[in-house]
Amino acid sequence: MKKSSKTPFMAAPDYGKSLNGFSINILSTNLPRALVFQSEVLAAEILHEDEDLLIVSGYSSHWMVHADHTYDKHPMLDDTRCADRRGAGVELRLHGRDPDIASNRALELGFQVLDGPRDQPDHGLREVHIVDDDGYVWVPDVPVKT
Repeated sequence: MKKSSKTPFMAAPDYGKSLNGFSINILSTNLPRALVFQSEVLAAEILHEDEDLLIVSGYSSHWMVHADHTYDKHPMLDDTRCADRRGAGVELRLHGRDPDIASNRALELGFQVLDGPRDQPDHGLREVHIVDDDGYVWVPDVPVKT
């Protein structure tokens, strides 16, 4: 459940549509500590921070750190609590790969589709969550057609 009432540096759908290439989403149990790590240890620039989300930039890349509570209705949150799966709590996002095609291909080849494909209007993206054989969650996405 989203907690923040802070105005983001950019509307979420606009930010989602601006992404390209490859990025990651990391889930965090302690966003204030994640902020310290990202800014002080990694020396990354914090583009946005609130109780729900950090949007981080550095080294020619952008990534996001979400508080666990923002995934309260997403099957990936339960997945992060599973200590037996490598990569739990990380989304590997591939911007520009059609999620419907990726989902169909994943199912044909026996991979698990965790969620989607579906439109995420709040993010401006159509996405699917696919688990690879090593347990990593890949999220191919494209901008929502308007």
